[in-house]
Amino acid sequence: MADRGGAAAVEFAIVIPVFAMLLFGIFAYGSYLAVVHGVQQLTAEAARASIAGVTDTERASLAQANIASNVGSYPFLTTNDLTVQSAATDAATGTFTVTVRYNAADMFIFNLPSLIPMPSPVIVRTAAIQRGGY
Repeated sequence: MADRGGAAAVEFAIVIPVFAMLLFGIFAYGSYLAVVHGVQQLTAEAARASIAGVTDTERASLAQANIASNVGSYPFLTTNDLTVQSAATDAATGTFTVTVRYNAADMFIFNLPSLIPMPSPVIVRTAAIQRGGY
């Protein structure tokens, strides 16, 4: 019987780097997608909250206040990196649109060695809500 311990060590040395890269990629992209989902949810919540306003200025203020009060519910997001880029009503369609910009450059995944290609750290999401038929 031949000793196969050396063969197992060689197979392990070949497989473990690939497995580690795959695991690291899942972790990095999973964290990024959690942030993207959080920004989209905050944007949608802000658009829904803003519909109570009478003017665009009041709607934008309601959207900003909603984001400020709810950002703590998302553990990967920080208030300082989150801004309402625009909030306005389209006169033709009567929809109020909220656009939120998040700079994720301070996330830990963008500070790790670049073993895998990462997406842009600037996340921009938009949500629109139809105003009433008045």
